[in-house]
Amino acid sequence: MSETSETLLQNSIEKIEAAYEYMLAYAAQGRKVEPAEGDASNTPSIRNFLENMLWGIENVTQGFAEATQSYSNDAPVSESFENFKTVLASDVESASAVVGMALKVPSLSSQLIDNLNASAHLRCLLTDIFVLDEVLKIHQQKQPE
Repeated sequence: MSETSETLLQNSIEKIEAAYEYMLAYAAQGRKVEPAEGDASNTPSIRNFLENMLWGIENVTQGFAEATQSYSNDAPVSESFENFKTVLASDVESASAVVGMALKVPSLSSQLIDNLNASAHLRCLLTDIFVLDEVLKIHQQKQPE
């Protein structure tokens, strides 16, 4: 895996996971409205986390495609990656739609974020990235130096 493709994939995964972790904490706060930008609480903006998550969602498929190019000579592995990319692209589309819609709300409540956390669309994508991350780690361990 090249450093560039690894970086895009890993940055995408990190942004998605960091946002999800922050969303869990935000949902637990019981906020009726989103804190105003620069309020005295000094808490990070949920909106910034969601924007970062959306960036990660929109780039994870490309990062995966780039990261798996080196397996193109191994037909069975390459075919399985192509099949998975189809699933990933579908889940990316769904997760992107739900996160994008949430970002258009004028004020993000804890209840909305809790519902977003529970969204099957987002959970499918999270599971996808957990699986692809582990599969790639295992393949890298098996590749000759």
